[in-house]
Amino acid sequence: MTEYEWLVILAEELNMRKAAARLYVSPSALSQRLQTLENDWNTKIFVRTPRGLILTPAGERIVQLAKEIVQATEQVKEEVEQMDGRASGTLRLAVVSIAAQHWLPSILKRFTERYPNVKIALVTGWTSNIMEWMYQNDFHIGIVRGVPHWNGIKHFLFADRLYLIDQKINGLEQLPKTDRPFIQFKSDSTYFLHIQQWWHEQFETPPERTMVVDQIETCKQLAYHGIGYAILPEIALHDLDDSMNKIPLKDRTGRLMERGTWLIGADTAWQLPQVQAFYQVVRELMD
Repeated sequence: MTEYEWLVILAEELNMRKAAARLYVSPSALSQRLQTLENDWNTKIFVRTPRGLILTPAGERIVQLAKEIVQATEQVKEEVEQMDGRASGTLRLAVVSIAAQHWLPSILKRFTERYPNVKIALVTGWTSNIMEWMYQNDFHIGIVRGVPHWNGIKHFLFADRLYLIDQKINGLEQLPKTDRPFIQFKSDSTYFLHIQQWWHEQFETPPERTMVVDQIETCKQLAYHGIGYAILPEIALHDLDDSMNKIPLKDRTGRLMERGTWLIGADTAWQLPQVQAFYQVVRELMD
């Protein structure tokens, strides 16, 4: 790894210990490399504080240069690989968390077995995070939920239905009268509004009791253990047992409510062999 690459990581973390862990080196070794780099530039790049690192004005300029060099180097590598037609180099993926947990593993397993020379750079997050990263051209491929507002390459992957799950409630008409808590998980605003809109179309009053947790898996496990009811996408319910009632949600027209998953990519990235190879594997396993 070049000095520019580790400097970018250090600037992202602003913490010597965390950056060292990402780089698989000791904090002392990283500190020595930073000191050498600062001597080469004859200036301080970071100010050390008890709470971490702070970029100096000179450090901001140097880190910006480092980012530009790393990005330009990666771009040239990709152009060379494209000329060769080889699926190699790095495939940068940004995947919505629920798809990364329940859909991506089988895709990556086949892809890495078939293309062992391709390195995977993967991050997960909400759809809003991924869209921002894609607009900034940080990743080759994004996997998002909902209908993405995207002008580049866009392929529909699958849709999964939304279900209310609970151990006791067995009909949606029981919701306005129940005192069981509605367990919700933090998510993209679009998903949250989707559920809120459905509720207000069906019922005149909001849920009597609610609980909000930070992860969909926590939400699911609380519902599985009888704490309350939850509304979850089908993709997360593969391990649902017979003790749980599973009620499909319908909109006011009687149509089943679904949540779509999409693959998006920039036109330029789409020409890369590793990107084409990944999409081919996706299509094989989706067909």
